Amino acid sequence: MDMTPASADGLIVLGKITSVHGVRGEVKVYSFTDPIDNLLDYRFWTLRRGDERRQIELVRGRPQGRLLVARLKGIEDRDGARALADFEVCVPIAQLPRLDEGEFYWHQLEGLRVVDREGHLFGKVDHLLETGANDVLVVRPCTGSLDDRERLLPYTDQCVLRVDLAAGEIRVDWDADF
Repeated sequence: MDMTPASADGLIVLGKITSVHGVRGEVKVYSFTDPIDNLLDYRFWTLRRGDERRQIELVRGRPQGRLLVARLKGIEDRDGARALADFEVCVPIAQLPRLDEGEFYWHQLEGLRVVDREGHLFGKVDHLLETGANDVLVVRPCTGSLDDRERLLPYTDQCVLRVDLAAGEIRVDWDADF
């Protein structure tokens, strides 16, 4: 599972440029992929910051601790690299690898209704959190919800019974009072 939010323009955010690395124009990138160096599999990136968009080519990159260090075509010095800080690194959703049956990207789960065995609507998946043990669905109330509570549900086989993308629903085994 990865923590990648989808966007309306057909792009998905896979990372974010955080700062410069050295004086030769390399940038530090926080990757949302798992493993982090999967971001380096994409040669062409769309950089996005607010309404600003830039197409750029990855020349090379490498993991360094919990970040990546990347060399981008046309960025030759520290000032050029510094100008890219805070840009999101996006790729077209269509370029994501196919998943096996029963596997989902996080962006596919966001917005789905969450319903328990008894048919009570808990709300919709707002986003997911990555923890050491398992991923967690953050479910916020919506129109028709059982109550106005936010719930944190573990994304495990014991809790998540079925994900039905076509129906826009996740069925869960979870006590409504918990």
